[in-house]
Amino acid sequence: MSRLPSPAPASSSVRVLGRRRAVVAALAAALLAPLVAACGPGDGQQGSASSRTELTVLAASSLTDVFETAGKAYEKEHPGTRLRFSFAGSQELAAQVGQGAPADALVTADTTTMDGLKDETGPSTVVARNRLVIVTGEGNPRKVRTLEDLADPALKVVLAAPEVPVGRYGRQILDAGGVEVKAVSQEPNVRAVLSKVGLGEADAGLVYRTDTATAAGKVDAVEIPDDRNAVASYPAAVLKASKHGEEAADFVSWLSTSEAQKIFREAGFQQP
Repeated sequence: MSRLPSPAPASSSVRVLGRRRAVVAALAAALLAPLVAACGPGDGQQGSASSRTELTVLAASSLTDVFETAGKAYEKEHPGTRLRFSFAGSQELAAQVGQGAPADALVTADTTTMDGLKDETGPSTVVARNRLVIVTGEGNPRKVRTLEDLADPALKVVLAAPEVPVGRYGRQILDAGGVEVKAVSQEPNVRAVLSKVGLGEADAGLVYRTDTATAAGKVDAVEIPDDRNAVASYPAAVLKASKHGEEAADFVSWLSTSEAQKIFREAGFQQP
């Protein structure tokens, strides 16, 4: 009969068991390493970013470009706050507020719209002003020089709808000058008017001076004399329904600081 091998000495078994445990420990460490790394300083930064307060600001369409610049400056100065802008015509913004859209602050292109929302907002502060110009295609191919030229029936003129601040301002200066214009379309916001002219779908329109600066190389601006122009005011206010009232108030206050006002001036806006 063959003989069974003799059992290994106890000390040998202990060594084998120790080696197995070491291997298991090494494998466990290798598997856990990525998880540990994910919980390191980099993850802490991500967690900090995700915990920032997000403010939703409803703002007039004509503020699109300047607010994107101002927003970056504000977030750099206030790393605990993230700004999310929603741009539209002021009348659309008012409708959103009336329907209870979740937001924290409101900036319109006229005081009339803001005054109509007193029950939904805190005190408002005018943070910038603007003026209107006649916008034409690049090079002004139809040779538009004055408000009276807009009455030419051969000219395709586009205006903002009368419930839109720029549309209301536009009709104000046309009526004051006795200029009758038959618009080929009435647009929901100032950027839509600018787009129509820039694309060649209209010959001329009335927009804010700052809007033409955003379409350089596509349109030209014809200045309107101050004594025949209208001044647009931009009030800002915190919405009473905001869940971040303190942070929203900080942002609204910041819009009147020297840093913010410099950004407005560089974009062509006038001081309040």
